[in-house]
Amino acid sequence: MRPDGRQPDQLRPFTIERNVAKFAEGSCFLKIGDTHMLVTATVEDRVPPFKKNSGEGWLTAEYSMLPRSGRQRNNRDLMKPNGRSMEIQRLIGRALRAVVDLDKLGERTLTIDCDAIQADGGTRCAAITGAYVAAYDAMQWMLKNRMIKQMALREPIAAISVGIRQGVEILDLNYDEDSTAHTDMNVVMVESGKFVEIQGTAEQEPFAADTLGRMLKLAKKGIDELVLAQKQALGI
Repeated sequence: MRPDGRQPDQLRPFTIERNVAKFAEGSCFLKIGDTHMLVTATVEDRVPPFKKNSGEGWLTAEYSMLPRSGRQRNNRDLMKPNGRSMEIQRLIGRALRAVVDLDKLGERTLTIDCDAIQADGGTRCAAITGAYVAAYDAMQWMLKNRMIKQMALREPIAAISVGIRQGVEILDLNYDEDSTAHTDMNVVMVESGKFVEIQGTAEQEPFAADTLGRMLKLAKKGIDELVLAQKQALGI
């Protein structure tokens, strides 16, 4: 039995709320268990220097945790992101660029800001799942304002954690499970079932190939549920 009573293949209760930031072109507030993530998408008529005169747009991401989002206070990243935040925001950017047709954006930048209001494990996964919703709404705004001619997102994308705790493969780890897991893995996948990124580490004992297969199967089950919720929230 898991600490919160869930089955091994069960996600935490989750909700997706759109249009929560009045001035952002796209926004999403995703709650999954006690992890609460605010994601906004901003459209700007400029691109980084390496994209100038390419005819293509760019998508980038920033990530942070509010000081008391977790069990201890985090220092604010006032000057530059710490190493963990930098690694996570690069992951979010890579993940979203995997499903965006940058050439359809024109020379514009879509910036995804992901802020953990409350953190109880799985914040990077929640950020990616919410980022798709915020990006979709930002592109709908661009379509409405005739900035682009067609949707630049190829398909939905979501992410979830899996792991091994007390010898059992489990889905969607909360903080207590994550901190005591023998193996912890984050899986990013698109709706068609293809993987974008897999981050996994054996904290204690190495794991076998068949164990990896079971964890990836668990991840797909969870991501399928999240993608369905994304589509229902967006009405697509």
